[in-house]
Amino acid sequence: MAAPQPRLRADALRNRERIIAAARETLVEHGADVHLDEIARRAGVGNATLYRHFADRYELIHHVTLSVMARIAEQAETARAEEPDAFLALRRFVHAAADERIGALCPLLADGVDHEHPDLVEARDRLERDTEALMAAARAAGQLRDDIAVGDLMVALTQLTRPLPGSGCVNFDQFVHRHLQLFLDGLMAPARSRLPGCAATLRDLRHKSS
Repeated sequence: MAAPQPRLRADALRNRERIIAAARETLVEHGADVHLDEIARRAGVGNATLYRHFADRYELIHHVTLSVMARIAEQAETARAEEPDAFLALRRFVHAAADERIGALCPLLADGVDHEHPDLVEARDRLERDTEALMAAARAAGQLRDDIAVGDLMVALTQLTRPLPGSGCVNFDQFVHRHLQLFLDGLMAPARSRLPGCAATLRDLRHKSS
């Protein structure tokens, strides 16, 4: 589906990045059925330019997903490097990840996308590794409860960064960071209660949804 890309000229690379950024915004707003002409228009390129870079909708969604996962992983790495307090680093990462609206993007992967594509596997592994490093640091500092894992964090992020396109709650975005803060407060140690079930990894989530 997504063959290795030849090295692009600077202007072609800028066009490609504009298309991916426009696709991310448009897919969040309108869902997977948005017309590719609208994505090209928002990116400021012609339809021929879009199809020169991406053969079809699935290839474009594949690269949007890679871009979002890379951006979130970079946020984790930056937060861990710059924040002296481990839990503040985790808070910073979670709020930055929410701004990527991964809850709205996740349904795009339901059909027609190769979940085991090597690029996606590598991106998932990097994201899980970087997120776990943040959580491990907060756990080691005695700030994070010990009965959650990366999957639990990602479930909350995906749920709190909805609704999906078509929702009637037009002002939902104003509540996302407020409710994330409530969720993060619930992650702090000492825990007020023990959670039912087991801590979830990203692998658990993939197996349960397959």
